[in-house]
Amino acid sequence: MNTTITKLVYFSIVIAAITGYLNSATALTLGFVFTLIFKNPFKVHSHMAIHYFLKISVVGLGFGMFIKETLQTGKEGLSLTFLSIVLTVSLGIILAKFLKIDLKLGHLITSGTSICGGSAIAAIAPVIKANGKTISIALGVVFLLNSIALFVFPAVGHWLGLNQSQFGLWCAIAIHDTSSVVGAALDYGDQALKIATTVKLSRTLWIIPLSIVSMFIFKTKGEKIRIPYFILLFIGAILINSYHILPAFVTTNIVLYSKRLLVLTLFIVGTTISVKDLKSTGSKPIVLAVCLWLFISVFSLTYILNIK
Repeated sequence: MNTTITKLVYFSIVIAAITGYLNSATALTLGFVFTLIFKNPFKVHSHMAIHYFLKISVVGLGFGMFIKETLQTGKEGLSLTFLSIVLTVSLGIILAKFLKIDLKLGHLITSGTSICGGSAIAAIAPVIKANGKTISIALGVVFLLNSIALFVFPAVGHWLGLNQSQFGLWCAIAIHDTSSVVGAALDYGDQALKIATTVKLSRTLWIIPLSIVSMFIFKTKGEKIRIPYFILLFIGAILINSYHILPAFVTTNIVLYSKRLLVLTLFIVGTTISVKDLKSTGSKPIVLAVCLWLFISVFSLTYILNIK
C-alpha cells in the first residue's frame, strides 16, 4: 500500500491520541488493526519509542501524586507483591519442567508474568544469557496476554463491583506490563491510576533480587544487572508536587499530557503485536503463560477481597 497513505493514517491516530480522542483500549486495538491492514512504517523505532514514552508518561503521572499517600499505598501492596512474586516464580519453574519447555524460555515468561512484562524479560534475558529467539517468543506471549488484560480487567472489575483502591492494586499485581496496568487503571478512575502506578513501580524494583536469583539458578556470573533508575525520577516528581514547587496549572497539564502520551504508547504497543510471530511460538509457551496469569490473577484478587 502507498507509503504516504500509510504514514497519513498512522499520524492521524497519533494526533487523535495526543489530543485526547482515544482511550487506552481503543488505542491498543487501532494499533493492532493498523498492522493487519498496513505495514508499520516505523517498526524499527517502535520498541525504542515504547521504552521512552512509557517512562516519560509514568514520571509525568508522579506530578499528580503526594508523598504521604504514595508511601501508604506502597506499604499496603508490599506483602501481596512479595507473596505473588515468590509463588508465581516457584510455580513457573515447576510448570516449565512439567511442560518440557526450554528452561530459559520458561524463566523469561515467568519473570514477565510475576514482575513487569517486557521490562522484566529485557532485564533478565542477558543475566541468563538467553538467545534472541527465546527472548522474542517470551515477549510475544507476554505482550499478547498483556493486551488482552487491558480489555478484560476493567470489565471484570466493574462486574465484581471493585472499588478504585481494590482495582488499582489488583491490576498492578496481575497485569504483566506497566503500559497496560496504567492503561487499565486510567479508564477506571484517578484513584485506581495512582494506586496502580505506585504499586507497579515498586514491584518493578523486584527485578534486582530476581536477577540475582536467576544468576544462581542458571549458574551465570559477571552479567550486569539492569536497575530501573527512572523510578527515581518518578519519586522526584512526587516530591515536587508534594511541596508545591511548581504551580498547580503546570502540574495539572503535565499529568494530562502524560495520560495522553500513555494512550499513544498503547497504540504503538498494538502495532508491535505480530500474528505471525505468535503462531510460530507453539502452544506450550502460551499454556505456561496462561496458567501463570490465571494463578496470579485469582490469587491476588482473592487476597485483595479478603483484606479490603
